[in-house]
Amino acid sequence: MPELTIVVPTVDERANVVPLLEALGAVLHGIDYEVIFVDDDSADGTAAEARQAAQRDPRVRVLERIGRRGLSSAVIEGMLASSAPYLAVMDSDLQHDEAILPAMLEKLKKEQLDLVIGTRHIEGGSVGDMAQRRVTLSHWGRRLSALVCHADLSDPMSGYFVVTREYLDEVARSLSCIGFKVLLDLVVSARRPVRIGEVPYQFRQRLHGRSKLDILVSLEYLELLADKLVGDFVPASYVVFGLAGSVGILAHLAFVQLLRMRGMALSRAQLVSSVLVIGINFVLNNKLTFRRARLSGWNFAMGLAIFYAACSVGLYLNLRVLEDLTRHSVSWYVAAAAGLVVGSVWNYWMSALFVWQVIRRRRNLRN
Repeated sequence: MPELTIVVPTVDERANVVPLLEALGAVLHGIDYEVIFVDDDSADGTAAEARQAAQRDPRVRVLERIGRRGLSSAVIEGMLASSAPYLAVMDSDLQHDEAILPAMLEKLKKEQLDLVIGTRHIEGGSVGDMAQRRVTLSHWGRRLSALVCHADLSDPMSGYFVVTREYLDEVARSLSCIGFKVLLDLVVSARRPVRIGEVPYQFRQRLHGRSKLDILVSLEYLELLADKLVGDFVPASYVVFGLAGSVGILAHLAFVQLLRMRGMALSRAQLVSSVLVIGINFVLNNKLTFRRARLSGWNFAMGLAIFYAACSVGLYLNLRVLEDLTRHSVSWYVAAAAGLVVGSVWNYWMSALFVWQVIRRRRNLRN
């Protein structure tokens, strides 16, 4: 059994399989280790290249996932597939300095810690030539992490760390597995103070590929924060669904005003605007809220039809709640808010069940 398993997710990027293995072999002298590449059925041949490497080196394994995506879930599945007492996570793009891995492992064992993080934000560490946009987003990500994380972390956005098997088993069932920031997920999921150490390193320039830090990744990070803040009460995806609905409300008001300026009657303007906005909300939810179950082609058309039907019922429920509450002398703004909530909850659950079917998929996986 290896002492250390290094999990390398290759989600949405071309992995540097051979250079990474050579770099690890050069620094891990005297350490019994293995490397698990976790690939989400990429079309660039990463899994095949990793399998070829595994033919030459028995310390290399490949975990290929079909029909599932996401860096955090890939990392967790890779770690759970190992029997090693110590688990490391690093990227495949060679931006993480493999030379500090022995020091991280030694610190973890010697100081009896739960987790040791490779950090860019203490003395001896650096973000290197990272683009200013990424530096700014990383800075705001660190600040926002304080909403859910009360541990003293200099680099909560780091994707480079070593953790004990014992600690992983302790928090595994509480993990959100949302987005790209699995470190924050691991720390916040603990029910006790986490024993954490840090080792500085210089963040290197990637050899090829592109940064994963885009608008969808930022949204997934916000969804992770929402799940840790309110996930015990409402699904984090419902928060995103509500944000998409808020965009729809603003668009609805703008459309109604524009149509009325063109001489259309209010009732007809409301109807036309509602039809347009339901379509906009569907596209937004397909792109954002339910991006992991994104529909295309014929499924997109069928999903749109079901979404229109579900939202029509949601609109009816919204109006009925509004009318019933105002009839009982409830303030109009309270009644309107209640109607919006009822309609929104209906639309979300019908969408999750019958349009994108994510809830039924989860039930089938459990069975």
